Amino acid sequence: MRRYSLAILVAAPLAAFASASALAADRIHIASSSTVAPFISMAAEQFGRGAGMETPVVESIGSGGGLKLFCSSLADGSPDIAGASRRITDSEKKSCAESGVTDITEISIGYDGVVLATAKDAAPLALTGRQLFLAIAKTVPVKGHLIANPYHRWREIDPALPDAPITVFGPAPNHGTRDVLAELVMARSCESFPDYAALKGEARRTACRAMREDGPYVDVTGDYSISLQKLQAESGALGILPFSFLDRNRDKIKAASFDGKLPSYGGIYDGSYPLSRPLFVYVKKAHLQTTRGLKEFAAELTSDKAVGKEGYLADIGLVSLSEERQKAESEKAHTFPNL
Repeated sequence: MRRYSLAILVAAPLAAFASASALAADRIHIASSSTVAPFISMAAEQFGRGAGMETPVVESIGSGGGLKLFCSSLADGSPDIAGASRRITDSEKKSCAESGVTDITEISIGYDGVVLATAKDAAPLALTGRQLFLAIAKTVPVKGHLIANPYHRWREIDPALPDAPITVFGPAPNHGTRDVLAELVMARSCESFPDYAALKGEARRTACRAMREDGPYVDVTGDYSISLQKLQAESGALGILPFSFLDRNRDKIKAASFDGKLPSYGGIYDGSYPLSRPLFVYVKKAHLQTTRGLKEFAAELTSDKAVGKEGYLADIGLVSLSEERQKAESEKAHTFPNL
């Protein structure tokens, strides 16, 4: 896979979204997850160079934060697009509707995967979903009871694991990657422990998805470059990152295997890697008539030259959709059906 450097265009303050109406009409504003931001930023740069329009402003604030801002208002200057590394939730749709943001188009731009990463010079590591759950869950089953997580070294979980402290730098709640981790690792692994069966409804959901807060799991609220710095500084630490970020930094970090599989482009594309996920953008349809270039940018973002297997976003780690699915998503960027 080809690679070249990426300069992410990020608008520093959230106040950028409260700019004057005249400015808003001339420039697209995007609130994005940290995972989607590099892809949508490169598309913005390409669009700005080739379309004769202002380069869109991209704010990287997490899936939850981006969708919250996107849903907060229909006003000029509010985000025209939200980028997310997981699908919009029902509660977010409700929040949108309460603010009058009722006409939204959902478009998938490709796939990414959640990976477990260590420093390049660290010893190879292989984990199962159950082992990772026992390392980072707030409560775990011990002798038939759910108790506060007592594990502080990997070998306490399984004698086959390293005799080293558990230190996991993972996504904070503002990241869509955190939601994917909760769904694909925590909830699935929880089902393999009969001790949780007695819990019902929301109590079970909360117990299965809650991350520990006593030190071994460290929330990273900023972008993934912070996790990269921590992995390089702490030998033996584990980071939970997007595949695309790993792919751009293979000279510094490497992947641990998860349930016997290492992350790869092919494994994410065909779904055989267990932590694969689609990436999304959401377009505010009310702004199609008021924000200059919004329709054209949506077309750019879903074009074959951007998201195809040989597209420029593949160069920075985006895993493409199937040809049939890509055509369907591109059609959405021209017809803008409601969510």
